[in-house]
Amino acid sequence: MSLAQRLEFRQSQSLVMTPQLMQAMKLLRLSNLDLTTFVEEELERNPLLERANGEAAGVESLTGVGEVSAEQPAGAAARSAQDAAPTTYTEWGGGASGDGDYNLEAFVAAETTLGDHLAEQLSVAFTGAAQRMIGQYLIDLVDEAGYLPGDLGQAAERLGASQQDVENVLAVLQKFDPPGVCARNLSECLAIQLRELDRYDPAMQALVEHLDLLAKRDIGALRKVCGVDDEDIADMIGEIRRLNPKPGMKFGTARLQTMVPDVYVRPGPDGGWHVELNSDTLPRVLVNQTYYSQLSKKIGKDGDKSYFTDALQNATWLVRALDQRARTILKVATEIVRQQDGFFTHGVAHLRPLNLKAVADAIRMHESTVSRVTANKYMATNRGTFELKYFFTASIASADGGEAHSAEAVRHHIKQLIDAEAPSAILSDDTIVERLRGSGIDIARRTVAKYREAMRIASSVQRRHDKEWVTSTAEHRPYRAVLPSR
Repeated sequence: MSLAQRLEFRQSQSLVMTPQLMQAMKLLRLSNLDLTTFVEEELERNPLLERANGEAAGVESLTGVGEVSAEQPAGAAARSAQDAAPTTYTEWGGGASGDGDYNLEAFVAAETTLGDHLAEQLSVAFTGAAQRMIGQYLIDLVDEAGYLPGDLGQAAERLGASQQDVENVLAVLQKFDPPGVCARNLSECLAIQLRELDRYDPAMQALVEHLDLLAKRDIGALRKVCGVDDEDIADMIGEIRRLNPKPGMKFGTARLQTMVPDVYVRPGPDGGWHVELNSDTLPRVLVNQTYYSQLSKKIGKDGDKSYFTDALQNATWLVRALDQRARTILKVATEIVRQQDGFFTHGVAHLRPLNLKAVADAIRMHESTVSRVTANKYMATNRGTFELKYFFTASIASADGGEAHSAEAVRHHIKQLIDAEAPSAILSDDTIVERLRGSGIDIARRTVAKYREAMRIASSVQRRHDKEWVTSTAEHRPYRAVLPSR
């Protein structure tokens, strides 16, 4: 066997993550407000970039409009639009500026807002798309103190749901953490907390319903209304004072951000829908080719030429990337409206299951691109303003090859199994996996553990210890007798 050197040519394809491509992916995820901030920084940094005033050439494409016809099959228009314009980003030479500086705020963990905290519980509490949409709509109405408006009559009308459906969802929201949240007034907030403490007896109910007397310090009238003696009324007032009248305030230190829609959806003349980008919040920039031509004739140093050449390439890339971003958002939003036409026309009862892959396949894009587009983007519709990603739900494969299960439904099933377990028969994660597969849900043990931890449910060992302790001390739990009305 002889050893010899030789040359071989091989052809292969690989994806190179250039700075421009990474920057384009970053732009997709930004909201319009964040994008405006980014562009303002680029305008300060790049002398060849300038704001576009009026209807300048190259800017019209940023105010695109999509149409969803009532008779058009899902994905048809999106595919034709996709064929007309390429979806891959054009890569330009020159390094993308702006990524070399460290932003210390990026290393600080984001503070959980009250809305985020309630939304996490919402995904576990409901499995139906209609209930989750109603719940999210109500959560968006909650103020920083944790209260809902007193009149929720318009919620049912806006969402195309019955008043009873809204009331049923509200009853579940009022059981969320922190106790007292989603109340419509102070009395309801205190009553929710007292029920949580198992202290909402008739005497306490009378006190909560007559807080005006407590505010006036009319203790005699309160004692008469509640039917208790001086000692009991003092204890009851003490309990009221220990409650939290503003349960949402512990989340109130988070920075509030204005929710500005990125896309508008309006009824079309043919019974379909008119999808339009919010051009008021889209930054408009142009490349000043004239200035570059003048400079190129006067610059003599190679270093200066290189600087302005890079500036031209970066400015050209940014203009094209902004245009491509706008086109991509419009395509995704148009396909979402087409897929969820029943919701926009008839209400939440007609929401259909939808995942990222279905939209990505319809418009011939990668699933990760659709995921980036739907992050931090809002759609203003005839039924309210919703985040794009809220029209999607993850799914878990069926063990018997049937219809897939939504992740929210699986989480709810796990919670039901754990809530029903006896202290003498605590379910391990492996046992839960077996029970779920018996119900036709194919899921891995690590996924069960992840869902359980996301719902703040302790491990089987900790739950066994806690339930044994509760059982052993239940007979010695103190209680206060309620005096009969006089």
